[in-house]
Amino acid sequence: MSRLASELHRLRRSPWEVLCSALVSCGLVLFSQLAVAIVPRLLPSISLLAMLPVAGLVFLAAILVGRFWRRFIGVAASAPLFVLFNVLFLWGVYLFVIRRDTSSLLDMLINAECALLLWGLYRILSGDPGIVAYESSFLEEAGCKDFVDAICSSEKYPSLSRVRHCNCCKANVRGYDHHCPAFGQKNHRLFMALLTGFVVAESTYTMCSTKYITRCITSGTLITENHLSLNMVIGTMLFSVLQVVWQVVFLIWHVYGICFNIRTHEWINWKKYPEFQMKEQPQSDFEVKFVNPYDKGMLCNIREFLKP
Repeated sequence: MSRLASELHRLRRSPWEVLCSALVSCGLVLFSQLAVAIVPRLLPSISLLAMLPVAGLVFLAAILVGRFWRRFIGVAASAPLFVLFNVLFLWGVYLFVIRRDTSSLLDMLINAECALLLWGLYRILSGDPGIVAYESSFLEEAGCKDFVDAICSSEKYPSLSRVRHCNCCKANVRGYDHHCPAFGQKNHRLFMALLTGFVVAESTYTMCSTKYITRCITSGTLITENHLSLNMVIGTMLFSVLQVVWQVVFLIWHVYGICFNIRTHEWINWKKYPEFQMKEQPQSDFEVKFVNPYDKGMLCNIREFLKP
């Protein structure tokens, strides 16, 4: 337990680092959202559908500029905080601009969705994703030069089954899928619930913002409406649509991974792990094929995912 506590403490940054990271993440959110909001201002004559790829390119450019600036000042941003501030930004635009044109039922729905997203983010970030600690004596007994070497030979050590090393976090996580400070075997179900929640909440926001824009057009108040507010609504709507597009693809992939009991990291790097390799010997050379030893059939895989 002491070893695990030290691993968790190592991943938790100091208050000053968290504050600097929060300020950088907040600044990046404001910069990227304002950059997307400029698109309808500069291109008012094109349709919203035509604005979508332009907004995607502008958002990507803003993220790249932000990354360069972070490296220049030597302060790292935080992906979870970036997500958190984006949720707060969209919620703020809804409360102060869009809400007056939304029905009571839809208003309760979107507020409940945003509140649940914030609660889910808190739960997943404050918990243990499945960090695996080890003692130095284990490496000596196993005859491995480091823990990564032991993981790659995990078929010899059942206790290390599906433990993977994250090069970014420098942590060993059971059920590791991709670099994420909060995702592992222990909170896989919560991660899927959050991902689904983001798709639903952003779809709801897109619907509300579309109604607001349509009302401005049909009522003839498009000219008299506050341009900053209107551009912000259009910009956040474009951002939400872009988010939904990639998150739906991401969600479909993870549903596939659940059905066939495979992780993203394992699928990409299966040649690093012997348990995924089936060697066939033809006439000349060995041919290595992929085999998934953890696939127990779709129903059993889903049952295993749902099991506490």
